[in-house]
Amino acid sequence: MSRAMQVAKVADREKTAGRLLKSSADKFYDPDIDIDWDAPIPPDLHFHPEHRVSLYGTELWDRMTPEQRIELGKHEIASIASTGIFFEVLLMQMLLKQVYKHDPTTDHVHYLLAEIADECRHSTMFGKACKRFGAPAYGPRGWVKQLAKVLPVLGRGPSAYAAILVAEEVLDRMQRENMADPGLQPLIRMVNRIHVLEEARHVTFARQEVAQGMAKAGWLAKRYHRLLTAVVSYFVALSLVNPGVYRAVGLDPKQAWRAAKANPHFQETMRFWGERIMKFLTEADLVGGPGMVLWRRSMLLAR
Repeated sequence: MSRAMQVAKVADREKTAGRLLKSSADKFYDPDIDIDWDAPIPPDLHFHPEHRVSLYGTELWDRMTPEQRIELGKHEIASIASTGIFFEVLLMQMLLKQVYKHDPTTDHVHYLLAEIADECRHSTMFGKACKRFGAPAYGPRGWVKQLAKVLPVLGRGPSAYAAILVAEEVLDRMQRENMADPGLQPLIRMVNRIHVLEEARHVTFARQEVAQGMAKAGWLAKRYHRLLTAVVSYFVALSLVNPGVYRAVGLDPKQAWRAAKANPHFQETMRFWGERIMKFLTEADLVGGPGMVLWRRSMLLAR
């Protein structure tokens, strides 16, 4: 890359960071203050749209009572929220590594720190929501957590941002639908509204980093980033619904998880949640090669 191109890239990054910093200052929520955590939980409202629950349309679903269906939706939302916490903490680790590497007087670093502050509040908000609903913070399965420890070490450049974008944008697609659904709990809708508003800045920042990184990546680097993005995205998709949620409604976790993975409705939900980020990753040349088998198994890739 020429000196002129490097200067232009830095200037563009600074311009974006400055704009996002202004937005962060103008549009800011404090969940401890802006959410009424003591508000009643209406027993007849759902926590998750029925057609997005993993077992919707299956034989197991048909045998469940309306109360069991609401309960399963609550536990699936708790699973998704606590998985979101896990991946946001990973993101914060990677962002802090970037802070160490760059000039702390730049808007770029200032925005990195602003995003870390956002993610701290979001993780607290998701944890408080699980607690308020009386649902466990399921998070990813234990072996996924162990594997994920290497991501801050292996993840760098565009694949680091792309992998986290998958988690962020899948949640964002789900939450944009949920926050507008009058049949859902008011607390769920408010949590979703806050997260959608603030994550829009994070997505803009990460997409720019991915696009610029892939534009300058060489042949070998591109293949590395494609494979790592596919591997992490597979585990993100696998972790959204922890099989432990099915115990809450008296189902066998292994049997119910097999039914969910084979469920055309759930497969379509996963494709819907992943539609926007998969389009971007494909355009950024991050989908292809040996990782395609994992993309198909993740259910995020359109047929």
